[in-house]
Parts: sequence; C-alpha cells; structure tokens
Amino acid sequence: MKIIKAKDYNDMSRKAANIISAQVIMKPNCVLGLATGSTPIGTYAQLVDWYQKGDLDFSEVTTVNLDEYKGLTRENEQSYYYFMNENLFSKVNINLERTFLPDGTEPDSDKACRDYNKVIADVGGVDLQLLGLGHNGHIGFNEPGMAFEAETHCINLTESTMKANQRFFASMEDVPRQAYTMGIKTIMQAKKILIVVSGADKAAIVKEAFFGPITPKVQASVLQLHNDVTLVADEAALSEIS
Repeated sequence: MKIIKAKDYNDMSRKAANIISAQVIMKPNCVLGLATGSTPIGTYAQLVDWYQKGDLDFSEVTTVNLDEYKGLTRENEQSYYYFMNENLFSKVNINLERTFLPDGTEPDSDKACRDYNKVIADVGGVDLQLLGLGHNGHIGFNEPGMAFEAETHCINLTESTMKANQRFFASMEDVPRQAYTMGIKTIMQAKKILIVVSGADKAAIVKEAFFGPITPKVQASVLQLHNDVTLVADEAALSEIS
C-alpha cells in the first residue's frame, strides 16, 4: 500500500484528483469506479475545475458506482445518481449512457444484483476504484462481519449507518433501510484502488484497517491484500500512524 500524506482536506482532494486525472489521461477510455459521501466531493470539484480549464477529457470514460439506495429513483435528491450528477456528471463531458449505478428502482434484489454484476463484466472491469472509509471500517455498504467473497448484493443497513445518513433526510423514517452495493470481491477485482480519508475522527479506523489484522470485522482491512492500493489522507487522519 502506498500512503500519500496531505496537509488538509483540500490538499487531499487535489492529490486524489491527480491520481484519477492521470488514469484518464493515460487511458482515455478507462473505467472509473466512483464513490459518494462527503469525502470525495472535493476530489470531484477539482476534476471539474481541470476539465473546465481544458486539461481533462471525459468523453470516452465509463463509470460504475459503488452503491445505490434501494427504492430511490434517480430523480430523488438523496439518490446516489443525483449526487453524482450534481457533483460530476452534469459538469463534465461524460457520456451519460456510460455512467452506471445499481438500479435502486428494481424491487427484485437478485435481479438488480445480477444485472449490475453483468454491467461491470461487460465494461471490462474497473481500472481505478475510488473509495471512502466508514468509521467502522466499511467500504461501500459492506458492513462489519460480512463475507469477503460477496459480489453485488442487497444489504440491510445497520442502525449506525442509517443514523449517519439521517442528516441528509427530513427524518429517520425517510432513510432507506436497504441498499445495493458492490461486494468486497468486486472491489478487490479493480486493477487499482484509491482511498481518500480526512479528519481526526477517522484516525483510529485508519490505523485499525491498514495496520491491524485482516478481518471481516473491519471490511477495509482486506485491502491490505490488494497489489495496487493508494491511501491519500490528511495529517489528521494519519495522526495515529507513526
């Protein structure tokens, strides 16, 4: 694992965007695995800025996202498609027909997961997968204790995850109870993995996930077994690492 220390969140975002932009420049028709949440927002903003300056071209890029809430349409402001469109897709010259997320409106969980696994296979797999890191070590919606061999699957969200997401919804009752997510097996099949982490509140889990034992209790710990992982984190997130 390669660790890149950033001064702060903005520096972390620039450094992560540098890695993604290099992938796009080196392979214009690459497949990017994308993540949502607050941490990658700055990275997407930097990519948009470089696109607007003429430094990046997304016209041949394909994207596959980690996850989507079950039951939310793309037009719902809390859906992850809406998030991606607001933060990236609508601001660059990407072909929207080549932007993929699990179908949150598909009520048949098995079908939704089979379909998304096929999408990932049909595009040739992921060249670079962007990840955030949850406080309990989850990546995507893969919660502690889940099997590492899972592909795309439907997950019942834990109470802690729902509470963490409650701030985005009008009330706790509005927070979806389930989501479709890439499994650990799917994530580990990406050729390269980029993790972005920011803040002192993530310092303990960074140490546990990347310098502790590999265990399903800390899902991100399995990334220690991948042969091309880059962690970009600010000083606060790395404060417990000597």
